[in-house]
Amino acid sequence: MNAWLFDLGNTRLKCAPLEPQGVGAVTALAHDGLDDLDADALHARLDTALPPRIEVAYVASVARESLRVALLDALVRRSTRIELARTLPVLGGLRIAYAEPSRLGVDRFLAMLGARRHLDGAVLVCGVGTAVTLDLVDATGLHRGGRIAPSPELMREALHARAPHLPRQGGEWIDWAVDTDDALASGCLGAAAALVREACAAARDRLGHDVPLLMHGGGADALRGALPQAVDAPGLVLEGLAAWAGAGQ
Repeated sequence: MNAWLFDLGNTRLKCAPLEPQGVGAVTALAHDGLDDLDADALHARLDTALPPRIEVAYVASVARESLRVALLDALVRRSTRIELARTLPVLGGLRIAYAEPSRLGVDRFLAMLGARRHLDGAVLVCGVGTAVTLDLVDATGLHRGGRIAPSPELMREALHARAPHLPRQGGEWIDWAVDTDDALASGCLGAAAALVREACAAARDRLGHDVPLLMHGGGADALRGALPQAVDAPGLVLEGLAAWAGAGQ
């Protein structure tokens, strides 16, 4: 079956063919939340990554509604069927902690599904995008809950919005900065890294043993230096989407 996976985030669209062994080669198309990125523009960009026709498009989206609609409109032109992923209470041995599973973001749900393809035991899943998300799953597949916080990039944007003289970008993460750019980078990246380290400690206390940390998302690279124990797993959402698609079949 000619099927493709689509992970639409707030800054980029990742797509990959669904192959018998799982996720094929991934293509990332940046959109950076552009307001004028419509179905025509997306359709043109997809020409570089997709065959002219596909049978099934499996879509996971956490982007704003206008971008999601633009993607779906573009996919209608070349897809026989479109399936929208949603959070389920139980799937693939994963059991969601939320009383209302639909309130758990589908990206977090799929990342946990993908993580269980990496590891048989407990895992702490950390996504770094617009937000930093953390979700703890024990060895039985029970989701023990999670956390959400602003990403370093969002922290910088919020500070710039309230104090325009503070730059949105730039600087390096060092222990003690001697200029404003480095101080901002160090503070915002350090805050996110401290949250993850504290979550690792809390996961160990909850489960009684160290828990592997899997990291994914476009902002994960900036944090890896402070979290040497983290395992790089950039394709977790697509891997979870592949598992979701397989369950549907």
